[in-house]
Amino acid sequence: MKEYKTIKEIVGPLMLCDHLEGVKYDELVEIVSKNGEIRRGKVLEVENDTALVQLFESSHGLQPSSSKVRFLGHSLNLKVSPDMLGRVFDGLGRPKDDGAEIIGTKSLDVNGQPINPFARAYPNEFIQTGISAIDGLNTLVRGQKLPIFSMSGLPHSMLATQIASQAKVLGNDEKFAVVFCCMGITYEEAQYFVDSFRKTGAIERSVMFINLANDPAIERIATPKMALTCAEYLSFDLDMNVLVIMTDMTSYAEALREISSAKKEVPGRRGYPGYMYTDLASLYERAGRIKGKKGSITQIPILTMPEDDKTHPIPDLTGYITEGQIILSRELYKRGVTPPIDVLPSLSRLKDKGIGVNKTREDHSDLMNQLFSAYARGKDAKELASILGENAISEDDKIFAQFAERFENQYVGQGFTTNRSIEETLNLGWQLLSMLPRSELKRVKEQYIEKYMKE
Repeated sequence: MKEYKTIKEIVGPLMLCDHLEGVKYDELVEIVSKNGEIRRGKVLEVENDTALVQLFESSHGLQPSSSKVRFLGHSLNLKVSPDMLGRVFDGLGRPKDDGAEIIGTKSLDVNGQPINPFARAYPNEFIQTGISAIDGLNTLVRGQKLPIFSMSGLPHSMLATQIASQAKVLGNDEKFAVVFCCMGITYEEAQYFVDSFRKTGAIERSVMFINLANDPAIERIATPKMALTCAEYLSFDLDMNVLVIMTDMTSYAEALREISSAKKEVPGRRGYPGYMYTDLASLYERAGRIKGKKGSITQIPILTMPEDDKTHPIPDLTGYITEGQIILSRELYKRGVTPPIDVLPSLSRLKDKGIGVNKTREDHSDLMNQLFSAYARGKDAKELASILGENAISEDDKIFAQFAERFENQYVGQGFTTNRSIEETLNLGWQLLSMLPRSELKRVKEQYIEKYMKE
């Protein structure tokens, strides 16, 4: 550990030090004030014998002439232990629930280790969330990255807690855990998450990392890395199947922009740094499975699209990196459909790998395709009826319009407390299809109609 009294300048959360030796990028720093108070930071830039340090806490009261800087020789680490389950931490991994400090079995670098592409196992096992619009139509697969694209004011927080409390891998011997990561949320939201997890009992199998809106931006950037490091330990050391839910990735990207601006970097699209794609990929690509390991990491990043714009850089880049997206609809929410999942533009690119015989059920793929087709036709029929009048559309189109209405209210709109098994979801799909003329069921095999459809 090296200690210096060569602070040149302190501006907001940034500190410039010179006459240094052997300092490295991302190295952890301790700043000791005149009265002995210790604050932490990390090295953002190194040039010759000068380093730019970003503080994790406020710089208020620090004087360049009377403060000392210690360079600790390592980057940000997280102490990990099985005792982390059931606990709540802040964005830097410090206990936030008045519990005891974690006595770590090991200390891990929060930047993680890249997974060798050759060592990755292909995601192909079903995860049941208990939500029909996901399980039945946009299936989540173990080891997948499936983001939720929301809009300001929509209940993505309630959907996140529902998934966290209900999600499981089917099978008796599968150990399952949830790592829940919050960035830039209000105190009320944080309290809602903690209370909801305790109420449902999900806290027992969960680890929560909470970064509040008034916490420093640099901590917000560290928070998902802390969560993913914890997930990697639970998955690859303790053989658990881990679901990582990260909300809100928009707050994370805003923090990236804030720090990039403070460093006077050349901005990219809409002021975000040009390396945002690489930065987001470094988080999302920590999901997956490794050959020979029982555990897995499945990610559900949640982001609110600024101005409800899917082409905004944050959802746009996220869509490139991940395997699909679940999109929430303001229109459905206004009509009281919860969770307001818009199934037609939503997509899980790996859904075909996680469904079928010995995974969900033999009829799942055919049923999913038929429901998509019928719902799309029903929506078109409803739009046509609103323009031309109901009497101007055919009898078949009237039936499809009724199907679309019931599909939204019964299949999608299950509420935030209903937990449906995959069997219940599939049976409900067949029940809705029974509304339609047999001649219109062109995407399902006749044998499945005879076996599963109840008139």
